[in-house]
Amino acid sequence: MKLKAKVFITYKRLFISVLAVFFTICTHADNALVACEDTCTHVHGIDISHYQGEVFWEHISDCNVAYCYIKATEGGDRIDDRYENNLKIGHDYGVKVGSYHFYRPRTDQETQLANFIVQCKPSEQDLIPMIDIETTGGLPTEEFCDSLFKFLELVEHAYRQRPLLYTGANFYNKHLAEKVNRYLIMIAQYTEEEPKLIDERDITLWQYTGKGSLNGVRGYVDKSRFMGDHKLRELKFRHRKGED
Repeated sequence: MKLKAKVFITYKRLFISVLAVFFTICTHADNALVACEDTCTHVHGIDISHYQGEVFWEHISDCNVAYCYIKATEGGDRIDDRYENNLKIGHDYGVKVGSYHFYRPRTDQETQLANFIVQCKPSEQDLIPMIDIETTGGLPTEEFCDSLFKFLELVEHAYRQRPLLYTGANFYNKHLAEKVNRYLIMIAQYTEEEPKLIDERDITLWQYTGKGSLNGVRGYVDKSRFMGDHKLRELKFRHRKGED
């Protein structure tokens, strides 16, 4: 065999070996990222809506999912068409479930509350209600906050407990800083670093990705986890006798 042929074969074998090592490292790295939710000390959960389509709860219940917030309503008349089914089957498989409402600042607050209450029945909740706050509806900050706080007071009165607030870090910093200290908050920020708010207030939950993957869910799913010393019991719905 000629020298050039031997050198070529040697380099070819070396290249194949390097590729094998590379794919092995990548595989282990991916597994490590997936395994984090099974082995780390953080308490993880998800939130879902009709965007996820049919959810296979039998697989979700086998994963390290401690809680799930399910979209119930939006504004004054929108109802998530997957809500009722997701809530029932989630309960059947033992996942701690709660309900959320997407808030529309320009829609009458009492109309929105009525829409939410019809779907989010206290007797069916494991977790306190969550209010999804992502838009000002084009209102100035002060007017938007007046609208929002009126709605939050209505929710608190109706359910006799304060709701959890969900919003993005940038939105919070611009419109809500130092204004919602009475409430537990879930902050969305899709970075490797934990979120820090300009008022340095305590964050209960961090939604760290909007493109998570999970057995039982086709496509992407939002994932979150508790921050610091916060525990799932802080979100527990306090049931009272005579609830519907």
